[in-house]
Amino acid sequence: MRGARHTKWATCAVAVALTATACGGGGDDSGGGGASGVVSSSWGDPQNPLEPSNTNEVQGGKVLDMLFRGLKRYDPKTGEAKNMLAEKIDTKDSQNFTVTLKDGWTFSNGEKVTATSFVDAWNYGAHLKNNQKNAYFFGYIEGYDKVHPEKGKASAGALSGLKVKDPRTFTVKLTQKFSTWPETLGYAAFAPLPKVFFDDHDAWLSKPVGNGPYTVDSYTKGSKMSMRKWEDYPGSDKAKNGGVDLKVYTDNNTAYTDLTAGNLDLVDDVPASQLKNVKADLGDRYINTPAGIIQTLAFPFYDKKWDAAGMDKVRTGLSKAINREQITDTIFAKTRTPAKDWTSPVLGSDGGFDDGLCGDACVYDAAAAKKLVADGGGIPGGTLKISYNADTGSHKEWVDAVCNSINNALGNDKACAGNPIGTFADYRNQITQSKMTGPFRAGWQMDYPLIQNFLQPLYYTDASSNDGKWTNDEFDKLVDRANAESDVGKAVGLFQQAEKVLRDEMGAIPLWYQNGSAGYSDRVSNVALNPFSVPVYSEITVN
Repeated sequence: MRGARHTKWATCAVAVALTATACGGGGDDSGGGGASGVVSSSWGDPQNPLEPSNTNEVQGGKVLDMLFRGLKRYDPKTGEAKNMLAEKIDTKDSQNFTVTLKDGWTFSNGEKVTATSFVDAWNYGAHLKNNQKNAYFFGYIEGYDKVHPEKGKASAGALSGLKVKDPRTFTVKLTQKFSTWPETLGYAAFAPLPKVFFDDHDAWLSKPVGNGPYTVDSYTKGSKMSMRKWEDYPGSDKAKNGGVDLKVYTDNNTAYTDLTAGNLDLVDDVPASQLKNVKADLGDRYINTPAGIIQTLAFPFYDKKWDAAGMDKVRTGLSKAINREQITDTIFAKTRTPAKDWTSPVLGSDGGFDDGLCGDACVYDAAAAKKLVADGGGIPGGTLKISYNADTGSHKEWVDAVCNSINNALGNDKACAGNPIGTFADYRNQITQSKMTGPFRAGWQMDYPLIQNFLQPLYYTDASSNDGKWTNDEFDKLVDRANAESDVGKAVGLFQQAEKVLRDEMGAIPLWYQNGSAGYSDRVSNVALNPFSVPVYSEITVN
């Protein structure tokens, strides 16, 4: 997901409704140490309110990971999907599933988590009238075409494929076989919701109620969200601290300065400009570990200029004009790895990672790049403007480096320029409203460790995070076949065939795989990043 990612929301309601309190977070307001100590961490305002089926970007995803637990949870060390609220998920044909819940789970307001908590939440997320950005994740459940038609109004109020059998059991019927469907259920969109979400939606938005190890204490947009430990949390992964204050920063260099000054406990994205200093500054309190994240350049295929004949050559030429090795070495101090496909090395070769799939199209070759761009008709408008959010992620440095590489390869110092957009929320709003006129950064942080998640949400026709609106019938058919394949090895092979279709059209330019990077103060211990590059907040202890 989710800086790296997608987004599907509306921030103002939460921002207005949630109020600030004098809660701790670093320095003198830390709330003490031990199990009651509060951790302060850098953060950015999410694009929209914290509805699970409407959140598909990293900042909101961090909160949902603390606020909710679903049927599955991805192991914070291995990424393996393990049962959380699910006691078992049975199927005989990979199309009809019976879900049995564990007993004893409640929401933080005391309400029991039942089969209805899941079924009602999924129906809400899927229905067209609710305009949820992650509705697409329910697309394989029977009846989705009735509650979320491509055109016109919904003709049904609920998914026909969901049935509550008893308080702890519900069944799911998919429209086709999907052998790895249970592995997707650790994604936040599939979280359960309490009755108050439906009975008093405004009240829930003002102070979201979940079933995870933390509760929302307060939120002031542009300032801080305070999460506090839920003392009665029934899960095995109880918080080992008293809470987390997520402090909003519009510049991660400022966050890093606050960290080194002792005013902040955790920065989970060390700015590129500080990588040369970080080991001297933090020593073994610096984390640099592989993560399921890839950075790409997406294109606005809804703009006819970028979907015209010959543009596949232009896009491929631009890919070859980017010196990934040089940029990852000099800008990122080797905390990024040049991309050679559209997935992530964390998947492994058995899971679909293929370091030879992109081939020459991802290898710097100035002469070949210049010829391909010319043969394709040149850059639309004459200048390539790469859009990015300017508030977090050190994007200016690498965008400028990419443009310098392209300009040098094409022999034109005005061929490429960066186009900064103020905040992440503003940036995402422009993307989701299809207002981009040129390429834009489109990093992706996996929702779950499957090759399907790196391809389908981003490139399948009308998929939830297909922000550039690329579409290809052959790609879609191969993805459908892969999802229906019960043999995992064969399914992976079909996904890789689909990925080659994406490569041949250069539907997006893969740049580099990203390591998770973080730094923390000497006030906290047991800090780690999960395979999604999100801090495992519940494990952090305050010294």
